[in-house]
Amino acid sequence: QVQFVESGGGLVQPGGSLRLSCAASGSGIFFSLYRMGWYRQAPGKQRELVSDIGGDDTITNYADSVKGRFTISRDNAKRTVYLQMNSLKPEDTAVYYCNRLALADKADSWGQGTQVTVSS
Repeated sequence: QVQFVESGGGLVQPGGSLRLSCAASGSGIFFSLYRMGWYRQAPGKQRELVSDIGGDDTITNYADSVKGRFTISRDNAKRTVYLQMNSLKPEDTAVYYCNRLALADKADSWGQGTQVTVSS
């Protein structure tokens, strides 16, 4: 069973940048085949998909709210997915999670997430 550990969150001023990392672990996993996504959940709101990336790193998608500011990437050799976040806004404040898109409906597939707070 695959597990994901997110890191890189923190407190940043509006206009600042952060780079999130998500490391996959577990035996018998085929990370390079997984379509991976970064999600976020703000207080009082449902979790939403922010960006996703195909296993071969050629196809990426972004929510309209982050398009042009966030960049998703992956390193299959390191079993890691990244989210570069630039020009951060207060409305980007949330707990950020990564997950395999195919597992998003499984409650026990989610990690602890990493908190991103954008505030002056």
